[in-house]
Amino acid sequence: MREHRAEDQLRPVSIDTSFNRYAEGSALISFGHTRVLCTASVENKQPPFLRGTEQGWVTAEYGMLPRATHTRGGREAARGKQGGRTVEIQRLIGRSLRAVVDLDRLGPRTIALDCDVLQADGGTRTAAITGAWVALRIAVNRLLEDGELEIDPVIGQVAAVSCGFVQGKALADLQYSEDSQAEMDANFVMTPEGGVIEVQATAEDKPLAWEQFMQLKQLADQAIRELAQHQQEAVEGA
Repeated sequence: MREHRAEDQLRPVSIDTSFNRYAEGSALISFGHTRVLCTASVENKQPPFLRGTEQGWVTAEYGMLPRATHTRGGREAARGKQGGRTVEIQRLIGRSLRAVVDLDRLGPRTIALDCDVLQADGGTRTAAITGAWVALRIAVNRLLEDGELEIDPVIGQVAAVSCGFVQGKALADLQYSEDSQAEMDANFVMTPEGGVIEVQATAEDKPLAWEQFMQLKQLADQAIRELAQHQQEAVEGA
């Protein structure tokens, strides 16, 4: 069981928006010992399936550095193929960000979000989504300031957090030692107003009652509001 942290308490959260001098938007986000570098790159091109339209696109890539975990993992680029987990997570990040962007307002351009895990201690996908929104928001602010966009395409805010049952207790923001022994864990991708974009939930041991799942949802509601505040402060300080 966790020490020095209440059941509904997030790990220490920090977001550094000055980490990359070249990207249109960047955020080095930390959820405790989990650290993810998120960069947003604006490209004046569309994916092939949107050519001939005026619609934009938001996409994401995700990866782990070889020594982000306790033992070295080989680079996927060296193997010539991304793993299934990597593909699943980067698709989740892309879906989550597109849910709060008006692609018609974005116009015929692509914003690519690269999320690179520097250190992993649970919750890398939730940290990536939370940090990617900050990088996206900063990049779009730059487009608005430069007159490249007239209307803000970012129509909402999104953050993500993992919650689960560990030794019968509902906990928010699971670190690896908790996630690895959870009876049920769920990743909540939500807006600070309580809107649900995506939930990934799995019972590892036995089915849990719906009332127990709603306990996790209540923890997530509070956590997302706190993360949204961290995001806003980071954007304001960029």
